[in-house]
This record gives sequence, C-alpha cells and structure tokens, in this order.
Amino acid sequence: GGGAHVRRKHGGGGGGGARPRATASRLADEEVSSDSETESPLLGRRRPREAAEEEVEETPQEKKLRLAKQYLEELRQLEEERAEEEEELEPAELIGDRLKEDVLEQKGRLQRLVAKNVQPPDPASICVLRGHQLPVTCLVISPDNRYIFSASKDGSLIKCKWEVDSGKRLCVVPGGKKGTEERHMGHASHVLCMAISSDGKYLATGDRNKLIMIWDAATCKRLHIFTGHRDAVSGLSFRKGTYQLYSASHDRCVKVWDVAENAYVETLFGHQDVITGLDSLSRECCVTAGGRDGTVRLWKIPEESQLVFSGHQGSIDCIQLINEEHMVSGADDGSLALWGLTKKKPLALARQVHGVQDALGLEQPYWISAVAALRNSDLLATGSHSGSVKLWKCGEGFRKLEHLWDIPLVGFVNSLKFSATGDFLVAGIGQEHRLGRWWRIKEAKNSICIIPLKQKTTASGPESAGS
Repeated sequence: GGGAHVRRKHGGGGGGGARPRATASRLADEEVSSDSETESPLLGRRRPREAAEEEVEETPQEKKLRLAKQYLEELRQLEEERAEEEEELEPAELIGDRLKEDVLEQKGRLQRLVAKNVQPPDPASICVLRGHQLPVTCLVISPDNRYIFSASKDGSLIKCKWEVDSGKRLCVVPGGKKGTEERHMGHASHVLCMAISSDGKYLATGDRNKLIMIWDAATCKRLHIFTGHRDAVSGLSFRKGTYQLYSASHDRCVKVWDVAENAYVETLFGHQDVITGLDSLSRECCVTAGGRDGTVRLWKIPEESQLVFSGHQGSIDCIQLINEEHMVSGADDGSLALWGLTKKKPLALARQVHGVQDALGLEQPYWISAVAALRNSDLLATGSHSGSVKLWKCGEGFRKLEHLWDIPLVGFVNSLKFSATGDFLVAGIGQEHRLGRWWRIKEAKNSICIIPLKQKTTASGPESAGS
C-alpha cells in the first residue's frame, strides 16, 4: 500500500467539447466531456500562467523572498484591519500567532482544542428548515457561513440564504424529468454530492445520472455540465484556494477538472468497488472511501501515486479530512476510524459507535452515514439513523476517540457539516439513506437541521497535535 502506481487516462477538454445552446441566454452553459481523446492543453505540467512567471528573470530564491514579503504584507494589512476592532491586541502579536497557525496547518499538525468547551446542545434550539420533497442527500455551507446549499433525491437544489439566521429561501432550482437536463436547468435524478469553492464563487453538484453541474453560487445559474463518469457521481471537493475540482464515482475512478477553464484534466484508477465519498484540502491530493473494497486512499495527483489504508470491516461510506495529515471515516459496521497519512492502519478505531438495531430479527450495528470534522480541531460529529447525531473529541495526536454528547434527530443523517467557526453544525436529514432504500423512517422529516454549538468559555489557542 506504500504507493501503488496509478494508471492515468488523459483526455480532451479545454472547453473544446462545448456545445452551443439553442437560446442565446444559455450560451454560458457548456458541456465538457472527459471522453474525447484530444490532448488537453491543461495536461502539460506547465500551465500558461507558470510559463509567464518563468519569463521574468528571477532566481527561485528571489521569487521565494518576493512571495514571502508579499504574503507578510497581506497578513499585516489583514491583521491591522482586525486590530482596529480588537485594539487591545498589537498587530505584531496577531501576525506572530497567525504565522504559527499557518505553519502548523501546512504541516498538518494544527489541532485547536475546542471539544472540551462544547456544551451539550439544547434540542429546543435546533432550527428545522423544510423545502425538499424527498430525502436531503448533501449540503454545503458557504465560506462566509451566511448560506446553506442543499440537494435531494428529488433532484432539487436549494440555496438558503437558507440565510442561516432567518432560514429564508433565496433560490430553488427544481428537479426535472430524466432526459430534460439540456432544456431544464436542474438535475433530473438524485443529487448525491456537492462542493463549494473556498472563495464561495462556484458550486458543484453530482448526480446518480453520471453528471456534474457547475453553478454560479451567487445567482444559482448553471454554468457548465461535466460528463465522462460512467456511473453515479458520489463525491466532489474543490481543492482549497483553487478552482481544481476532484470528483469520485461508483465507476471506481477519480477525475480532476479545472472549473475556471471549463476543462477536464485527468482520470485516476485504483479502487476495487464503488467510491462512496471524497475530500480534499489545500495540497494537490484528495482522499476517498472505497465502499466494500475496505480501503481509504490518498491520491497524490502530481506524483501519479496513491497510498492505501485499511482497517474497517464493513463498507466505508463516508470520509473527511481533519487537517492536512489526519482524516476520519465511518463504515456500515458502525465503526469510526481516525487516520494519520503516515500510517496504513487507523490511529484510533471505535466500534458500533451508534449502537445496534434489531433488523429482521438480526442484531446489526447502525451504519455510519455521515462524518464531519471541524477543520484543524479536535471536534468531530457522526450521523446514522439511530435517532441521534453524536459529537466526539479526538485525543492528543488523534490516537483516541472520546464520546461527548448526543443530539436527538429522527431520520437518516445523510450529510453533516460544521460552520467554519464551529458555532453551528448542519445536518441533512432524510426518510431514506443517501445511497439507497434499505429502510424508510416514516416519522422523519426531509429537512435541514441547524444545531447551534455553544462554548463554555473561549476556546484555547492553536495547539500542536504532536508529530
């Protein structure tokens, strides 16, 4: 598992597969396929922007120095603005703290210790937002925490500026009938996954009908359709700070796209079963959960290699990165695993974390259907159809899992996301599981639940999680 080679399939793109629409108003809505065999200009490792940078006669050392100065200047400006609001703190101190955090974050060691201060959420404070006819399958929170985007098995996409405070629906793109994707602006089958770029500009959604749709997040206008996956699209993630989009599918492969250029980049193979989830942060790599092949994989895009991790007994159904070096995954045998990217086996594994159910006279663990991590912290959440969402604390070095609180919620928890600041958790609830119809919980409401998280005292500062 220490670096099995990835077979790469290069294909066309560059917007060359674009097809004009019948109406002028739809011209921006182009279709890009990863099937055509023409070489994409993006595949060369030298991108146009990089080539332009190389023409400036500047040694690598000078460039490093220039970029460092630029970065420090940007930080100084940012922190001076903040310092005006927080006059008691000197800008220099703030910059020092911020740089320390940045270094720890890049090394994948940043672990803000917030879990110990989280108070048990009050069930009466949970805000329930309705709107989807069928189970909610996925959701994202905008980077500024102001909007929630959600999607469903009914093919609909809702942007609520569900405004997190008011729950006001700003934008609804209804689902259509199968085969109407060209005329109708929305999905015509179950939407299974979604992602938002780190600047909040683009939204990507993937469906059971093999399509990826790219949207302008501000207006909910569809910009492009990406085709090329040969089965349901089950995972999407934008690389932080870029418009590079990773997609995963039940066809067992991972694809890389450039959303700003409207282009397909490459395809990566390796999993032996359907991929059920995917995540990425700022490094040029992504992690995936491989269902019944029992593996979690880290794909290193530039090196064309993958690392294989194993430790769960059941189908691995969900995954999320905690920081650049650690991740969490959940499986249908009820197990929850913490991983470090340097070890092939889990650093910590808890079994049957949502208990067991009596299904058809057999005792079965409740499946873990969603996991969430508050980035760069020690706080996690898991969801199932056991009647509650659970909050967890990661021990030092991510070597221990400690159960904190249960939050009562009826239905299948198909998606969980923490707000960037950790002051609320959002759950996407359905009467059925995101990927199938094994059971139906009639009393559940297909809804979005916003759970406020209060801290006992102010959270402590950045802490290293050990090597």
